[in-house]
Amino acid sequence: MTRAIDIVSLALQRFGAPVFVYHEIVHNQHVVQTLRDQGAVFVDRLEDVPVGAVAVFSAHGVSRAVVHAAGHRRLQAIDATCPLVTKVHTQIQKYAKQGHHLVMVGHAGHEEVEGTIGSVDQPVHVVGTVQDVQRLPWHASARVAYVTQTTLSLDDTRDILAALRTRYPQAIGPDVNDICYATQNRQNAVKALAQESDLVLIVGARNSSNSNRLREVAERSQKPAFLIQDANELDATWWAQGVQRIGISAGASTPELLVEQVVHALQAATDADVRTLPGVQEHTLFRLPPALEARVA
Repeated sequence: MTRAIDIVSLALQRFGAPVFVYHEIVHNQHVVQTLRDQGAVFVDRLEDVPVGAVAVFSAHGVSRAVVHAAGHRRLQAIDATCPLVTKVHTQIQKYAKQGHHLVMVGHAGHEEVEGTIGSVDQPVHVVGTVQDVQRLPWHASARVAYVTQTTLSLDDTRDILAALRTRYPQAIGPDVNDICYATQNRQNAVKALAQESDLVLIVGARNSSNSNRLREVAERSQKPAFLIQDANELDATWWAQGVQRIGISAGASTPELLVEQVVHALQAATDADVRTLPGVQEHTLFRLPPALEARVA
């Protein structure tokens, strides 16, 4: 997510404003507004981008149709798709070439899901629940292959994959551990955090899939959990009775500044001490798109 934000910032530096961004670069309104203030223009239709302009594809990935439309409009397209999403596109394209029936485990309508199913030329069935698996139309002996959205709940995905493999014993696809490492790390951290907390707060946008999954992970630990976009959404009634320890985590695209503001607001409201729990350190770096890499060099 940070990479995608950096790509828009670099594009603004290299090419100047305006730089057009197809869909929200990440699902966080604070990030989007900051980039908008710098000269980014967010659009939901390529027809709204002037011919020949600089356009950035969001971190969630786009369909082949969008890529072709960008070429038709002679846009200077910069692909900020997360490399882990690109990996999913590559997987489903491989399965399509091999002649499998295709399944995507994810949330219908999500931009990542739309981009992935649009990266192949054959139908893809989207399943978001175990019940959806039972409604798939093929015989148990069918050759089925699946991919997964990168921001899902690990626990829910395990159940769906188990149902898929039970119904279609020959089904092939990535293991649940192939879900985005940042998603895995945060969900595991929130599970541990919830065990030590009476209340869990997740800082993130309401339309952020990974932020919503973090809240659900905390709720599964039988702890009250709330998704807040910033410190202004804190509610003192949440910790008015019997709450001694408040756990705080954040979605992958949430700026650290917003988390710090929530921590400081809670300190001011409760006079609490702050303790940082140990977690997995993420050091993976991905290359910039060629259009920006060449200019940086």
